[in-house]
Amino acid sequence: MGNCLSSTQSAVNPNVISKKRKTLPIDASFKLPAPLPSWPPGEGFGSGIIDLGDGLQVCLLSSFNKVWATHEGGPHNLGASFFEPSQFPQGFSMLGSYSQPNNTLLHGWVLAGRDDTGSALKQPIDYTLVWSSDSLRIKQDGVGYIWLPTPPDGYKAVGHVVTNSPLKPPLGKIHCVRSDLTDQCEFDSWIWGPGKESDPNGFNVYSLLPSNRGTQAMGVCVGTFVAQNTITAPVSLACVKNVVSNLSCMPNRNQIQTIFQAYSPWMYFHPDEQYLPSSVNWYLKNGALLYKKGDESKPVPIDSNGSKLPQGGADDDTYWMDLPLDEGAKERVKKGNLQDSQVYLHIKPMLGATFTDIAVWVFYPFNGPSKAKVEFINIALGKIGEHVGDWEHVTLRISNFNGELWSVYFSEHSGGTWVKASELEFQNGNKAVTYSSLHGHAMYAKPGLVLQGSGGIGIRNDTAKSKKFMDTGANSLVVAAEYLGTDINEPPWLNYFRKWGPKVTYDISEEIKKVDKLLPGKLKSAFDKFIRSLPNEVLGEQGPTGPKMKRNWTGDEV
Repeated sequence: MGNCLSSTQSAVNPNVISKKRKTLPIDASFKLPAPLPSWPPGEGFGSGIIDLGDGLQVCLLSSFNKVWATHEGGPHNLGASFFEPSQFPQGFSMLGSYSQPNNTLLHGWVLAGRDDTGSALKQPIDYTLVWSSDSLRIKQDGVGYIWLPTPPDGYKAVGHVVTNSPLKPPLGKIHCVRSDLTDQCEFDSWIWGPGKESDPNGFNVYSLLPSNRGTQAMGVCVGTFVAQNTITAPVSLACVKNVVSNLSCMPNRNQIQTIFQAYSPWMYFHPDEQYLPSSVNWYLKNGALLYKKGDESKPVPIDSNGSKLPQGGADDDTYWMDLPLDEGAKERVKKGNLQDSQVYLHIKPMLGATFTDIAVWVFYPFNGPSKAKVEFINIALGKIGEHVGDWEHVTLRISNFNGELWSVYFSEHSGGTWVKASELEFQNGNKAVTYSSLHGHAMYAKPGLVLQGSGGIGIRNDTAKSKKFMDTGANSLVVAAEYLGTDINEPPWLNYFRKWGPKVTYDISEEIKKVDKLLPGKLKSAFDKFIRSLPNEVLGEQGPTGPKMKRNWTGDEV
């Protein structure tokens, strides 16, 4: 695997406070379970170097030397470690150091830059000491110093230098980037601070992401971190930018097929799940009906590829789909057809086309009723949560430098969660395991109960491994990859922008009353307040729109 993760411990200050410490997750490096496949021939995907234009080329480095570490503070109060890249290809320069919390396996990267014009990169003219751990009375490996490069006029720093010496680093240690080749960035996830939680007015270390992210946004994540004495001030670093919108590093059709076969997730459904997925074609040809406002008494059948569905427009409640009228057919269609299920792939550039996102969309004909946990009582919520048509997805984020899977996004009702590859469960090689929650179909990386709520009151999201599962690689269809132009034929149903289910007419107040009868008095008002605070997507008041109407179609995941 190209650029395999490895951590070679460099010499640190011998003034180590903790001579003996327990082994931490970061002491081991993460590696995908199986080797990467050989990618089919193409243009720039998997070549190791990406040309961002105007003389700036970048490569991804994931072999590190540890410079300094602390063993307190940060996530789980386990501290954080700070590294610098250890192996540079010919002509490439360091753009910044790397850091991550100690509570996970070592798994990260930074970009290095090469200047092909003589003006894209320049050494800093000085350094400013941002922070040192000299006066900090916590467990640490010696003393750490974090430096901010002072760039020449017309240039910006995109990373820090970390040392274990109070002496300023050499000016040639790092390079700054010409301002027109940079973009604005923002705080991402908390890496470390002296306390157990981030202090907005204290010292913190955060990872960074470009502020503007999406299929058309060209900001490129450098993989570095920012260290600041307050997070209320503007971010002191920039990211780089794909100034020529170069998409040659994106995979072609053959490469897409190989990528998805390598990483296609396994999806497990709860053993009690009644409402399983199906293909869209199966749903349409098994009796789904199209309704039109003002002509509700005359619903029309829909052909299996959706060619008669209204195309484009807006979600204006003029049209909607619903289940068959016949009760027997309706109950059968609601249950889906796992054997005939299919996933639909949207391939899109992300982070300035240095990554490929593969959104894996799954369709369920019906979303089942919710269950609540009210302290020690589990309660069925009647019709609350039910709706016709349910679109869920997971997104694979693939590095265009080497084709490696770096993270997976799990959609969870109106939000979701990014999970790093080092924290995923894998099966059959490099295929991530996902769990679909009972009835609600939210996606999770681990089995068990996730309570959507607080104070012991919430909607249950139960997941478990069972004999009901889907190998998403067995039946997939690429439905969109805009950067490939006309190479992909989008199915007509993808451009149906109205609702995939009707608006529900049941009275939520009546449903709440039914539940209230089962609750002790002191819990009734708290439960009522919680239910009314839930978004419509969870309450099931109306059917969802299709994938193209979701904000992540052109934007980044939440």
